[in-house]
Amino acid sequence: MRTRVSRVGFYLLCTLMSPVILAGYLVWVGKLFAAGRSGVSATAQGPLSARFSEHNFGTRQDDAADRLMRRLPGVPPLGLRLTTGPVLIAHRLTGYVPRAFRYPFEGDVAPQYEASARIWFFDAAVDRYLPEVAQFVLLGAGFDTRAYRLPSDTRVRVFEVDSLHTQMVKRETLQKVGIDSSVVTFVAADFEKDDWLASLSAAGFVLHDRTLFLWEGVTMYLAREAVEDSLRKIASTAQGSVVAFDYFTTEALESRALYWRFGRAATRSTGEKLKFGVDSTPPSRDRLVELLRSCGLSLADQRTLGDDTPTRRAWGGFAIATVEKSSAYLRATA
Repeated sequence: MRTRVSRVGFYLLCTLMSPVILAGYLVWVGKLFAAGRSGVSATAQGPLSARFSEHNFGTRQDDAADRLMRRLPGVPPLGLRLTTGPVLIAHRLTGYVPRAFRYPFEGDVAPQYEASARIWFFDAAVDRYLPEVAQFVLLGAGFDTRAYRLPSDTRVRVFEVDSLHTQMVKRETLQKVGIDSSVVTFVAADFEKDDWLASLSAAGFVLHDRTLFLWEGVTMYLAREAVEDSLRKIASTAQGSVVAFDYFTTEALESRALYWRFGRAATRSTGEKLKFGVDSTPPSRDRLVELLRSCGLSLADQRTLGDDTPTRRAWGGFAIATVEKSSAYLRATA
């Protein structure tokens, strides 16, 4: 009963303050589209926004995400205050935490909660595998802040791979807010145009050292050829290396449902259209296994998102794949 009362109170307060929230949203969206046209990834703001919200709701501490979000050029200070201020006031008055910002995320994952739900999945992968590896590579790092939450005495070498422009904005903002990024080696690369593994190796990455690759919120924006090429590159690294990633299925790219039609239009308007999806033919998990096997990887863990039946197709998933025997090793022993 108490939870129900706090929930009703929270949403009642949010409804009363909705004109303020709407005004902030309009300010933010306008700035977001401008950031997309400037060459800075607009979709990279989504994961940062989710971590920022969890930090401010007190469910997951991430001081770096909070500080970065408040000073990021693509985030208008007024829009941030207007959209988040009323919601946080309602939270503090009622104690209620919306489902989207609970940690760990609870229950089934709706498409609009994907960015929030996957935080727990990837955090768990980092906690599980980081003690066993020598290198931590964030592919398409965007505005991820996990590298700045690691213990100061960590011996793991950390690399962030992303477009040059996004990295420049991130590094400048980190400096402005006083976050030390010296623990990270930044590698500029375009997954569809560049050999990111060669660039990574030139920056000090050791091909034969076990590595944890984190590939969050990226695969769906790449051409299939780029996704498969990247998976093969990961498979060429040391035996025991791991990649944690999320993905959409072809359902997200083809569905006529209003949510997906709007989502495709929104990402397309920022210049980052949805391109890749794992075959949604059920069971979609088997289609993922086939894709990974063809690229030299083995599925270690996976969570399907959405129903997975002939009439209601899964729309995505979270996955962890491992390098059982690297392609470099296989070539050497052939």
